[in-house]
Amino acid sequence: MGRMRSVLSRPAGVAVVVAVVVAAVVGLYWFQPWKIWQDETVQEALPGASAGAAPSGGAAESPSAAPSGPSASPSTPAGPANLAAGELISHEHETSGTVRLLRLPDGSHTVRLENLDTSNGPDLRVWLTDAPVKEGRAGWHVFDDGAYVSLGKLKGNKGDQNYALPADIDPARYSSVTIWCDRFDVSFGAAELSRA
Repeated sequence: MGRMRSVLSRPAGVAVVVAVVVAAVVGLYWFQPWKIWQDETVQEALPGASAGAAPSGGAAESPSAAPSGPSASPSTPAGPANLAAGELISHEHETSGTVRLLRLPDGSHTVRLENLDTSNGPDLRVWLTDAPVKEGRAGWHVFDDGAYVSLGKLKGNKGDQNYALPADIDPARYSSVTIWCDRFDVSFGAAELSRA
């Protein structure tokens, strides 16, 4: 105990203790290690789906709604239309789930994550990108090399979630979606979008 008092009585000793405390606080803020044990599950409904709409975007058929004659025209799809889809692969962290690019009945577009399961982390975002999805470490850092659109913070590291595209974005220009850690510039996982 006397040794500690003698160290703290010197200006250099106090500076070292302050530096260690500041480094610990900055490290905890930067890495947020407690998030490894915190799961956030978000379950959002399929956007723009009416009660009778099929999830794939086609109209649901019921016997009472069947056309009565040969001149009846097919009904317009009442729900969202699938434009593209893909399966998430793991990058920096184990990641799985499905990504769908949807056109809603009002003409707007949404990226939907379904059955998402990834790690929690600091400053996670959902990006729509034009980068190819590569397996392994080769795919960890490619998504900020080209064009990308941030659709916002990841709402939860598990579940079903919707991310609206800005109205001025042409979804045809983009070919992949990544769960991107903006703090460390690394992909947790990504999906190549195959056009429907």
